[in-house]
Amino acid sequence: MRSSSVRQNLGAIVLGFESVVMFFAALVIFGLKALPAPVALIGGAVLCLLLLATAALLRYPWGYGLGWALQGVIALACILVPLLAIVAAIFIGLWIYCMVKGAQIDRANAAAASAPDIDV
Repeated sequence: MRSSSVRQNLGAIVLGFESVVMFFAALVIFGLKALPAPVALIGGAVLCLLLLATAALLRYPWGYGLGWALQGVIALACILVPLLAIVAAIFIGLWIYCMVKGAQIDRANAAAASAPDIDV
């Protein structure tokens, strides 16, 4: 069984927290009547489920592309409620940081694992 990478773990954490926050964002969109009730609630539920499913799909390379696409969808939600731009900026920043730093740590771990052991 293959162990998961740091990048995968960090991405899954961000997407999991993001799904909770987007649940509340959907309730805000519903409460402000920015969209009709069924669209706001069902759309929010679908987005939350997609975020959670993507967290599990990060074991595949295309899962990261889906994660990036969902970040774009969340950025588009700012059109409905402009204050969501703060939340979107925070989570997109977290996503970018986790993708960059996670890949960096994974490369360092791979280099350390492939380095020959030197006995002193």
